Amino acid sequence: MEKTVFGRTGREVSRIGLGTWQLGTKWGDPFNEEEAMKILEAAYETGITFIDTADVYNGGNSEKTIGKFLKKHPEHFYVVTKCGRALKPHTADMYTPQAVEKFVDGSLSRLGLEKLDNILLHCPPSSVFKKDEIFTKLDKLKQSGKIRDYGVSIEKNSEGLDAMEYGISAIEVIFNMFRMKPEEVLFPKAVEKNVGIIARVPLASGLLTGRFTKDTVFGQKDHRTFNRNGESFDKGETFSGVDYNLGLEAVDKLKNLFNTQDLIPYALRWILMHDAVSVVIPGASKVEQVYSNVNAAKAPALTDEQMAGVKDIYDKYIRESVHSNW
Repeated sequence: MEKTVFGRTGREVSRIGLGTWQLGTKWGDPFNEEEAMKILEAAYETGITFIDTADVYNGGNSEKTIGKFLKKHPEHFYVVTKCGRALKPHTADMYTPQAVEKFVDGSLSRLGLEKLDNILLHCPPSSVFKKDEIFTKLDKLKQSGKIRDYGVSIEKNSEGLDAMEYGISAIEVIFNMFRMKPEEVLFPKAVEKNVGIIARVPLASGLLTGRFTKDTVFGQKDHRTFNRNGESFDKGETFSGVDYNLGLEAVDKLKNLFNTQDLIPYALRWILMHDAVSVVIPGASKVEQVYSNVNAAKAPALTDEQMAGVKDIYDKYIRESVHSNW
């Protein structure tokens, strides 16, 4: 497994991590702890050392299950969790120093830890990234020993630029073949400040697997059914903000470019070609997906021609509707 030092944290981590939004289950289906534990075991066996979770994933069950697994392998994993999305309403005014500390305490309890490796603000409203009191509180929590480091998960590149005015160690951002803007505006400053980059939604909610068609049906509780136009949260979280049918057209071109029906190893390897990215966090609802994701790290580097081909497809099909929005 390819590894790297995760920004200013100084911790060495695997460049393929495990995202746990849908740990052990498909989006919208009941949580399956037994399957979740099998997935975590597969991650351990394959050399994954980086786990991304959040307090709201599976109603807290993702953190709780990870916490149980950490008891078996206490020194193996670097765990990043996120906080804030449980606020009701989810507004900037609700982000207070007191709320942040409550979230930290909750994650510590569910994970069974005395100190969090890293906690990220979980895609808050844009104005939160300029609230001095929130980052001052995170600094104090670090000084008190409740957290080792902190960072942000963002929707817009501008939010990451604002957050880097504070002492953050990490930025989690959507970055994939259908979302290229971070490379232009965010990564250079992150490299300059030694901030670790976590690439999330690497397969564009599954579009970049190459397995979907116009006839694919998603569950009623799956965000790929109910959030295509941003009905429940930011549109960019679903298919990376790309119109589904337009995305399928671009996927067909990518399949031709790589002469394959399975785009997963190419989509993940494309992300890993960017040195600014510390770790990419594909999810897994079953064990087989962990092995598939890890194999991407073993795939050959993409050629200059392939990289240029991906950029051409993005420019022709995706850029106009996506690039300026995030």
